[in-house]
Amino acid sequence: MRYLSMVRVEENTGQVPSERLMREMGQLIQEMTAAGVLLDTAGLQPSAQGVRVRLRDGKLSTVDGPFTETKEVIGGFAILKADSMDEAVELTRRFLKVHGDEWNLDCEVRQLEEAEF
Repeated sequence: MRYLSMVRVEENTGQVPSERLMREMGQLIQEMTAAGVLLDTAGLQPSAQGVRVRLRDGKLSTVDGPFTETKEVIGGFAILKADSMDEAVELTRRFLKVHGDEWNLDCEVRQLEEAEF
């Protein structure tokens, strides 16, 4: 099964990753990729550089970022391969632990629908 782990961040804190975090995150990504449990991962550019496309009552519109009505935004993601939600949560916990005590993050983990067309 595949799971999406979405990292929620408060993007206006000005906080940047330390060299230690980047090094340890690189090691974790290598380890998890080699183990076959990390299928893809990336950070996202700030919401100021994004666009939301909306469908309301059959009409499409676009809204340029930043999205001021949103305190937290998705700052990155990981697509995980796991046998259960518990395993996907444990993989996500490993990711969060690398950040140490200088970061305040939330991750939302959801199973991907495996639709057959």
